[in-house]
Amino acid sequence: MGEPQAGQPGRPSQFALLRERRYAPFFLTQLSGALNDNLFKIAFTSLVTYQAARFGGVDPDTVAFLISAIFILPFLLFSATSGQLADKYDRAFIMRLVKRLEVAIMLVGAYGFLRYDVHALYLVTFLMGLHSTLFGPAKYAYLPQHLAPEELIGGNALVQMATFVAILAGTIAGGELARVAADRSGWIAAVCLVVAGLGLLASRRIPATPAPEPGLRINWNPFTETWRNLVMAAEERAVLVAMIAISWLWFLGATFLASFFGYARGVLYADQGVLTLLLTMFSIGIGAGALLCERLSGGRVELGLVPVGAIGMTLFAGDLYFASQGIADPGHLRTLGEFLAAGASWRILADLWLLSLFAGIYSVPLYAYIQSRCRPTHRARIIAANNILNALFMVASALAAMALLGAGVTLPGLYGLTALVNVAVAVLLCVCVPEFFTRFLAWSRLRKNV
Repeated sequence: MGEPQAGQPGRPSQFALLRERRYAPFFLTQLSGALNDNLFKIAFTSLVTYQAARFGGVDPDTVAFLISAIFILPFLLFSATSGQLADKYDRAFIMRLVKRLEVAIMLVGAYGFLRYDVHALYLVTFLMGLHSTLFGPAKYAYLPQHLAPEELIGGNALVQMATFVAILAGTIAGGELARVAADRSGWIAAVCLVVAGLGLLASRRIPATPAPEPGLRINWNPFTETWRNLVMAAEERAVLVAMIAISWLWFLGATFLASFFGYARGVLYADQGVLTLLLTMFSIGIGAGALLCERLSGGRVELGLVPVGAIGMTLFAGDLYFASQGIADPGHLRTLGEFLAAGASWRILADLWLLSLFAGIYSVPLYAYIQSRCRPTHRARIIAANNILNALFMVASALAAMALLGAGVTLPGLYGLTALVNVAVAVLLCVCVPEFFTRFLAWSRLRKNV
């Protein structure tokens, strides 16, 4: 009440939303959740990769992919249910409930870190995935309910930026905590609990967001409801293709993020400081690409940016393969200073940053397009269907990576294969929905005339 209304004229930029109650508490709530997801996962993965003996001798080369798969599993099992809940109940209420759950999960995490109990931490990984599964449909359905159509690109861009700022902050904090607190892992638990508490406080300020279909009867069978959601999404061919395109991005992103642990240690022969830098460059790039979208699109839902992003991802994933060849083993793990002193390292960092920049450009228009084309009464369930596909692709990413690495493919080889598959995905995207290609041509002509 008394809040600025969507579509208010004279809005200078997407950042003005951060001053408004309809957006700011929501933004801080989702930022804290994404931060805790990544802080926990990076700290756990880094600790178990470099301190495997403390956790019973787990395999440090594949544990990152296993943790990634465990985190994604709840998206497969519970996304359909969470979509129904977000269409039936007030979305602000759901977000506050999820924040309370997060605090309880982090108490279990505290036990796992203090005891170096890998099974307890696997459980927490699963529960944090559940936390994000419940939050996702409410989050993305909230935006079009409080933002005007012309604000959707900017609002989504800020969410994407915040997600990858959270990845960046979680990466740095989680990696550094794992490095300096290897013998005092209770510090990791304490930081995770504080972040969860801050998110709970922010969620209390999210304005009421009435349910669009309060009379909806919940189908608690996740398998039949998952199928029903996918069929519902398939009714709009272009929306389904956009969902598949987003899911491919999550396949690619999951492949790179999970592989960096082994890539830093086994290909670059580098320590945790270099690992943190790689994850940082990737996160900054996606955030920068997301923020560029509003300027590049002129505030519209511009599908022409999707092929631009796909082309950039292919070029720089391919160049990363070539840049990673012939790196000599110095007989020890290089420090950050030693890594940066090598000229070839800067090419690797540039490839990572530009790859992720184009990934950010690729993703934002697709999310805004799905939100704008869904029926309001079914929006959360369509977003849940998108999350299910995302999860399927990310689990496939982990399984494919483990299979290829087990068959003798190197991590740089994995990057090269990803670049080749990205070409095929981009072509199929434009063939299935020609609007992506026609909008790309129109956008390109417009940019030439600017």
